[in-house]
Amino acid sequence: MTKGDGTIKNPWKLKTPPGTSEYEMYRDVKDGKEVLVCTVGKTVLLYDSRAIKDLHSMLKKHGDWVELMNKSRQKRVQSRRGDGHPKTQLEDGMD
Repeated sequence: MTKGDGTIKNPWKLKTPPGTSEYEMYRDVKDGKEVLVCTVGKTVLLYDSRAIKDLHSMLKKHGDWVELMNKSRQKRVQSRRGDGHPKTQLEDGMD
């Protein structure tokens, strides 16, 4: 479970999927655009918040997960949820 409310004064306190590292995220505005600020150690990353909104819309449309394809080989790869965790294991060439 995350702690915080996603503001600069009270950022979300998160852990990596294996639970071994911590990082923080919060919403902000940079150059007039809404961004998510992610701080991992001393590294600060900015993400366009539209990406999260677009991902949320796409996952709702497709039932919370999508099957990924390797475009160059047209083979299925491991399906993943929006947070990057494996959802289902698929064999190459399985239809």
